[in-house]
Amino acid sequence: MTADFATPYVLYESLKSAWSSESSASWSTENPAKGQCSVTSLIVQDIFGGSILKTKTYGGTHFYNLIDGVRWDMTVSQFDRPIPFEDKPTTRDEAMADTSEPQYQALRYRLGI
Repeated sequence: MTADFATPYVLYESLKSAWSSESSASWSTENPAKGQCSVTSLIVQDIFGGSILKTKTYGGTHFYNLIDGVRWDMTVSQFDRPIPFEDKPTTRDEAMADTSEPQYQALRYRLGI
């Protein structure tokens, strides 16, 4: 059975409990979004289409999405300070290079997709 995510808001609520150490080695109960940006941006694109964007942060490259002209950053809560949004277009390959196939599959499984 495939989960139905009618809106990005609905997906976000599911992501909060789906993120785990299986989808990011940086995950913790204190900061569940940490290290989840690349894998999450891939899942968001799988479900809603759109583009994957990136920006440089004090922690490295950060990935997020653009859907129908709206920026969606499902993992911004991992940061303890505001980040710049350069909105640089990137590719699935670049986002996948920042995660792994097992992490991607683990998040898909935990979301029921």
